[in-house]
Amino acid sequence: MERVTATDSALALIEKLKSKHGPLLFHQSGGCCDGSSPMCYPQDDFLIGKADVHLGDIGGCPFYMNKKQYEYWKHTLLIIDVVEGRGGMFSLEGPEGVRFLTRSKILPE
Repeated sequence: MERVTATDSALALIEKLKSKHGPLLFHQSGGCCDGSSPMCYPQDDFLIGKADVHLGDIGGCPFYMNKKQYEYWKHTLLIIDVVEGRGGMFSLEGPEGVRFLTRSKILPE
């Protein structure tokens, strides 16, 4: 079952970021400094561990979430979108004047 998808706007931004930074990955932030937002990193700059769940790929980029956080979100489809404004300070889209945003939809049982 699909757990993560992206809007056309998000996919276009992903392609732009891939052309600048190479292969990317996403990790759904669980809070703290950047709130709960999808964070975009160069693929080699973020270490994925045993506590991370691979939800799927968007724009050819793997998307992960911490297992504990996944327990709360496992009944939803994450829809990654783009909105104007400044997002997470560590996420690659920051200098573009936009930020990735997670919307969600309850999955059927």
